Amino acid sequence: MSVLFEEDLKVEICSELKNELLLLRNEEQQVIIHCSIYAMDASDAARIWKSTYLIDKETGKTYKLLFADGISFAPQWTLIPFNKPLEFTLIFKGLPKSCKLFDLVEIIPEEGGFEVLNVNRNSTDVYYVTI
Repeated sequence: MSVLFEEDLKVEICSELKNELLLLRNEEQQVIIHCSIYAMDASDAARIWKSTYLIDKETGKTYKLLFADGISFAPQWTLIPFNKPLEFTLIFKGLPKSCKLFDLVEIIPEEGGFEVLNVNRNSTDVYYVTI
């Protein structure tokens, strides 16, 4: 079997397809937030609701939680060790390049939702917060 290489081959991609590919690439990005939460009492527990979002401060657009590791989803609870923090990771849909500041907000039908406000965007989209 022989392979033919044509070195001067020029491929043109229409601008609509180029734009669509750029959007798809941006959608594949993710924001990773490593969280720590400390117990106030020996029986304290925590959970995360699927209604937890990143909110772009400039546009108000929300970006949904995709995955959580190390913490239960509501209605289940995860006990917080009394002598050390509960550490967990949240993975969100990627933010647009234009976003410079965002909030992490758990929108729930009761008091006590997680809230981390005015997070400055960094180049890695990996963050460490204490709740």
